[in-house]
Amino acid sequence: MTSQANPLDAAILERPEEGRKEKAEKVDFKMVTFSLGGKEYGIDIMNVKEIARAGRFTYVPNVAPFVRGVYNLRGDIISVIDLRVMFHLPVEKREEDALESLLILRVEDHVFGVIVDSIDKVVGISRSSIQPPHPIFGDINVKYIRGIVENAGKLYIILDIAKIFSPKAEREEHPAHYEAPAAATPPARTGAPGPAAARSGTERSQTVEAEMTSGFVKEGLYSFRHFAVTAVNEAWFRTRFSEWERLRKGTDLQLHEEADADAFLDGFSSPYTGTLWGADYLDAVTSCLPETDGRSLNVWNPGCGKGFETWSLACALRRKYPQARVKIWANDSDLLAISMAPNMVFDVDEVPEPYREFLVKGRNGWTFDPAIRDSIFFEFHDVLNSNPLPPVDLILCRDMLSFLAPEEQGRVLNDFHEKLKGAGLLILGTNETAATDAWKPLSSGAVSAFAKA
Repeated sequence: MTSQANPLDAAILERPEEGRKEKAEKVDFKMVTFSLGGKEYGIDIMNVKEIARAGRFTYVPNVAPFVRGVYNLRGDIISVIDLRVMFHLPVEKREEDALESLLILRVEDHVFGVIVDSIDKVVGISRSSIQPPHPIFGDINVKYIRGIVENAGKLYIILDIAKIFSPKAEREEHPAHYEAPAAATPPARTGAPGPAAARSGTERSQTVEAEMTSGFVKEGLYSFRHFAVTAVNEAWFRTRFSEWERLRKGTDLQLHEEADADAFLDGFSSPYTGTLWGADYLDAVTSCLPETDGRSLNVWNPGCGKGFETWSLACALRRKYPQARVKIWANDSDLLAISMAPNMVFDVDEVPEPYREFLVKGRNGWTFDPAIRDSIFFEFHDVLNSNPLPPVDLILCRDMLSFLAPEEQGRVLNDFHEKLKGAGLLILGTNETAATDAWKPLSSGAVSAFAKA
């Protein structure tokens, strides 16, 4: 094991010519700066125990790829983690015995080393100059970025080491949001790991790596498409993530742009999104509607978009309850879409057969007959605002909940529970669920339907 360890000394802490410039404003935050994947980063100096140049780390078999091995730091055995590999950044090929730039960090009771491309200096700044993080500023997930700051013509991305390596801190700080993926827990500081510890450590490392990557993907979905993975869609996400691993085997699994998020979400949308339902789905919805002797039906369709599913639902209700008086409140917060919805005109040859009995020919093309049209009230409305509706018999809300923040999803489901009559029906997206103590799933084949528990 070759090493050349040095504590943080005056050579790195003091740059007089820069120090004079920084004294113009209050300096109340110091960070050790370094490069990683061609960008400039910083870490709170309070987390940095010392710096080192080290190589030939002791290899530990069957650990996560980002764990380079263990290192003897003056008698203490510490883990060494390569941040470049952990965050899927490019790594320049080097000689086997080449010395690496090593930051010795302390997080809570753990001491461990992280490898970076190169260590620069200590920079003092004002905390007030730190700007909020944003995904476009770095290749590392925004969740683990403390902020962005410009100093001496350089843009620094400040990492939040506590969030990267301490899931406890993340849970306490953001209890309503996602938990940070757990990072590798450094081994005990004294003694070498035995065979049993190595085996259990291997399993933990593999689990940790999978959880970390999964967490990155969740954050990417929320950052780029506001898709929040919660109990509403967790089952679909797990299945899709397994597919994603197979599809991208040997490549980067993270989502770096909107196109990546769209690719991951491929297959999430319910059947016939953005068009009239096909005969198969129309029959499936019709068959799951409850039998009722009621003469009137109140229906709520939040997130109706351009209105295709509202028109489809109106026809399903007409087929199921031909004598009933139906009222459908169809809402959406997209003003352009909801403005176009009432005036849709169709080409009869492109309309599925089951709908044609409800069509009439007008001057500009085919539209639904007055009975269908008069049953729908299209309205510009945000479901997160007050929803002054009477008690309803049916709520159709496909694929909308998943694109709300986690706490908003719970609030809207509670509102659905209040608005729905005792024997009412809730229909969500095909890959969504409301199966909680408040809701019970109904066996309905292709339709994700629920009743109040």
